[in-house]
Order: sequence, then C-alpha cells, then structure tokens
Amino acid sequence: MAADSVRDRVVLVTGAARGIGAATARELAHRGARVALVGLEAGTLAALATELGAGHTWAEADVRDQGALDDAVAAAVHRHGRLDAVLANAGIASYGTVRQLDPAAFARVVDVNLTGVFRTLHATLPHLENTRGYALVMSSLAAFAPMGGLAPYAASKAGVEALALATRQEVAHLGVGVGVCHPGWVDSDMVRGTEDDLPDFAAGRRRMPWPAGTTTSVENCARAVADGIAGRARRVYVPKGVAAAMLARPLTTSALVERLLRKQLATSIPRLEANVTRLGRSFGRHTVG
Repeated sequence: MAADSVRDRVVLVTGAARGIGAATARELAHRGARVALVGLEAGTLAALATELGAGHTWAEADVRDQGALDDAVAAAVHRHGRLDAVLANAGIASYGTVRQLDPAAFARVVDVNLTGVFRTLHATLPHLENTRGYALVMSSLAAFAPMGGLAPYAASKAGVEALALATRQEVAHLGVGVGVCHPGWVDSDMVRGTEDDLPDFAAGRRRMPWPAGTTTSVENCARAVADGIAGRARRVYVPKGVAAAMLARPLTTSALVERLLRKQLATSIPRLEANVTRLGRSFGRHTVG
C-alpha cells in the first residue's frame, strides 16, 4: 500500500458500529478508501454504510464467532474483489477487580479483545497475502501501563501486542505488514459510559500523570489510525506521547511506583469495588453481544 494514500484501497474494520471503529471508517472513506464494516448492531452498521455512500459495505458478525467472521470477510472480498488492509478494532472493557469479577466476564473480555483479534487475522491474512497488504491491531496504553480495576482489559491488550509482534515475524516474508495501535483515553462511548457508571473513575483518571491523564477526541484518534494504515506503521501511538509510557514501562511497574501508589490504592480500590457492587453489572451500557 502506498505510504501516502488509501485511495481506492479496500479496508475492513471490525468493531465498526461505534467509537474508534466508526470514526476511522469515516476518515478512511473521506480519504477515498472503500470500507467494509464488520461488527454488531446491524442497524447502526447499515446507517453508517449509507452515510459513507456507494462503494462501502457492511456485515454483522461477532468476532467471537469464527464462522460468522469468515463469512463476513469472504463477503467483503467477493463484493470488493480484494482486501488491502484490516483494522482489528473490536474491543470491550469490564468493571471490577480480579477478586470481584465474574470469571465469565473476564473470559468474555479476553475472547473479544484478544482471541477476536486472532480470529480476525486468521480470517484475513490469506487475502492480505494476495495483495501484500497490511493489518493494524488495536492494543492500548494499558498494555504497558496496567491499572487496577481494569485487569482483564490490560491483560487482553498486552496479549494483543504480543500476538501482533509474533504475527509480524510470521508474515513478513509474504510481504504482509502488521502494526500495533496504542491509544490512551479516547472520548468514545466506552469511556464516557464508564465515567457515567463510575464517577470515581472519571475523577481518578483526571489525576493521572501525562500522557495517561489526557483525552483524545475520537476524530483525532481516527486520523492517527488512518495515517498508520496509509503508512503501514509498525506502531501507532494516540496521542504520540503514549510512546513515552512504553519506554517507561519498567518504571511504571516497578516496586518504587507501587510503594508510592500504595496509600492511594488502599482507598481507591475498595471504593471502586463498592461502586461496581452498587451498579450491579460488569459491563457498560453500550457493550453488546
């Protein structure tokens, strides 16, 4: 794929109904790409495809269902004739600590965020091999700066990073590129919903040091992701300062930082657990499927 353009390229996006997926689909279409939308919420996907205009398609598929995902990818390739790039974006987050969370909720997060990326790559790599294409997988700042209360999310996103790096080695000789995207906090339905459900979460997030304390608009995130796809980037950081957090990974998980945070966590974690108990559910209201 040319480094400066996605025009006339076919890009498949999972998790395309909302948030980063929908915003990136809009940005890619604006740049002249043909977008194949894949996700849940059929009505929302259909409306987005109509908004994007002729030449864009949609298919309802859960990334936890390999058969449905295979069918969605095959339909996109049949309709568009090829596949040039993939954004494996579908993801969810749960509420609660490890000692509190229902194991089924933990398994669901990992199945969507990590195994769902594997299924997406498994379904699309044969087609990307034909075009010497590119896949960008959605990890997170949480992959190298885990946060108490978001252990399933952090674990799944760290796994996504490792999966992408290993896959990159496996397909390089085929001419296929693989990149990893690490967004920080993005003003999406998922983040806003979490702040509405758990007010202490919003307050705690604002106290985080840079870059973890900053919020990126979903439109700015989409532009960075689209730039990464156009340039076949190895890494995409949103905002760019997230790269500093990756370099500081040994410090952020060090015994020193844990000691500095111990007093704060002794208060904030029980309060989080109490808030989740009162809420009575493990997922945000926009989590579907």
